[in-house]
Amino acid sequence: MQTRFSISTHGQGLYEFTRDVTRWVAGQGDGLLTLFVRHTSCSLLIQENADPEVQSDLRAYFARLVPPTTDPSMAYLTHTYEGPDDMPAHIKAAMMPVSLSIPVSAGRPVLGTWQGIYLFEHRDARHTRTVAAHFLAD
Repeated sequence: MQTRFSISTHGQGLYEFTRDVTRWVAGQGDGLLTLFVRHTSCSLLIQENADPEVQSDLRAYFARLVPPTTDPSMAYLTHTYEGPDDMPAHIKAAMMPVSLSIPVSAGRPVLGTWQGIYLFEHRDARHTRTVAAHFLAD
């Protein structure tokens, strides 16, 4: 069973889509869910969904770790024609997962109490991101 999720973003940040995934696998029994983001400047994460400060701290950390190409520390980068956030977005996507495997039991993703599924957008502009999903039943 396969589908795709469309996630609209409005700049850098984490966008939770756990509910969409949970609805899609509901009633499907046991198996393995694979999610794959079809873009080179965003990532997928399983992360805490209880305290929004976790999301803002993650964004701040990666912004500090990989600043835009306008930052003097990034002057060595040559891929700059798509904007100062583009090459840093590719670097961040290379550091974080672009696919996730999540066990499903009794038609529910086996996530911890405070875990949510997120797309981590690394670009400043609005985008519509596509996440391909594949559920393989036991």
